[in-house]
Amino acid sequence: MTSRISRLFGMDIYTTDAEYKGKVFDLVINLEKGKIETITTEALKARSKIEAKKIISEKSIPYNRVRSAKDIIIVGN
Repeated sequence: MTSRISRLFGMDIYTTDAEYKGKVFDLVINLEKGKIETITTEALKARSKIEAKKIISEKSIPYNRVRSAKDIIIVGN
């Protein structure tokens, strides 16, 4: 799947079961592999590593779960 990264920001995220998960806020990109690793639904402006880990674990979706990204993003469960 190919898309402009800037187009993803602010998109609504839903599961394949139509459950709303939030909006795309930040993307974690693996520069070595040249691909998106994680979508966050909250800013990654954490004051500590613990806060950043909490956002990644609780407010994020691994990009490999993305099934479609057109007008909205659909992720698998």
